[in-house]
Amino acid sequence: MSLSIKVNFDEEKGIWVIIPEGEIDIYTSPKLKERLVEAFNKRKTDILIDGQNLDYLDSTGLGTLISVLKKAKENDSNIYLENIKPNIRKLFDITELDKVFIIKE
Repeated sequence: MSLSIKVNFDEEKGIWVIIPEGEIDIYTSPKLKERLVEAFNKRKTDILIDGQNLDYLDSTGLGTLISVLKKAKENDSNIYLENIKPNIRKLFDITELDKVFIIKE
C-alpha cells in the first residue's frame, strides 16, 4: 500500500500533470488530496491524471477525486483521466463517474 505522486505543470498545454504510482486507498488518499489541492491552489487550471502506473483505486480514492473535481469546477476547470487500467475504468463505469470525469481513451 504505497503511493508516489509526480506533479508537474505542463507550461505548453497550461495543465497540471499528475502521475500517481501504486495504490490510492484509504491510507494514501489523504496524500493524493493534499498534493492535488496544493498544485491547484498554485495555479487554478485543468488537471490531467495519468493512470499508467496506477494499480488500484478504491471508493476512498474516488471520493478524493470527486472533492478535488468540485474545487476545480468552482474555478471552471476540469479533471482529465488518461491511461486508466481496465480494473479502474470499470469502477468509473459502475459508479457512472465516467459521466463526470473526462476520460481520454
